Amino acid sequence: MARKDKEQDSENPGRLKQIALTYRMTRRSDRWIGWIISGVGLGTFAVILLIGFLLGHPVYLGILGALVALLTTAIVFGRRAERAAFGQMEGQPGAAAAVLENMRRGVAFTPAVAINRQQDVVHRAVGKYGVVLVGEGNQNRVKGLIAAERRRMNRVVSDVPVHDLIVGDGEGQVPLTKLRSKIMKYPRVLAGGRVTEVNDRLRAMGDLMNNMPVPKGPLPKGMRMPKGNSPRRGR
Repeated sequence: MARKDKEQDSENPGRLKQIALTYRMTRRSDRWIGWIISGVGLGTFAVILLIGFLLGHPVYLGILGALVALLTTAIVFGRRAERAAFGQMEGQPGAAAAVLENMRRGVAFTPAVAINRQQDVVHRAVGKYGVVLVGEGNQNRVKGLIAAERRRMNRVVSDVPVHDLIVGDGEGQVPLTKLRSKIMKYPRVLAGGRVTEVNDRLRAMGDLMNNMPVPKGPLPKGMRMPKGNSPRRGR
């Protein structure tokens, strides 16, 4: 029991520090965040407390108001912090991958399934809506990467819907802040078990790193084959 209490006490400072760090990060791009969340919390509490006085139960509704105000403040703070984080990531390589990786459960995410020399990249997400290919980089070059990846996937998942998106602010592109909501709006067509099956079949094709060619001929002196790329282990 004492050990559990000590572990819980050690976790609390970490959580508080994380909240403080998130607040400072958010305040860099949203300088009114402190006033906004304070106004939301105090305003919610004041409204519910006023209703309590009108109904003759100020104590009960005051306690309820404090809880609701805390919850409302946390929701508003979370959304504005997320928006600020997206704003700071926008335009940077790998920003879409960070958004996809933090999507809720039920989504199987594989980064960089296709990439070219100009660092244009395509990521893959598999969920109940099917397969989504998300491109980052030059729109014209990314379209070619997505088309090639579609043809590659069609050999193993031709019966599964495939959607494609390109992240950006141009015409026909999806802003980073709306990427998650855009994906979640697609109709659900696959069951949970089917999602796992489709993702396993796609992974069986091999990702970008596994498909990289291995130089032929003897290895240079002193060079060892990486354990993860051993032909015998792969079989």
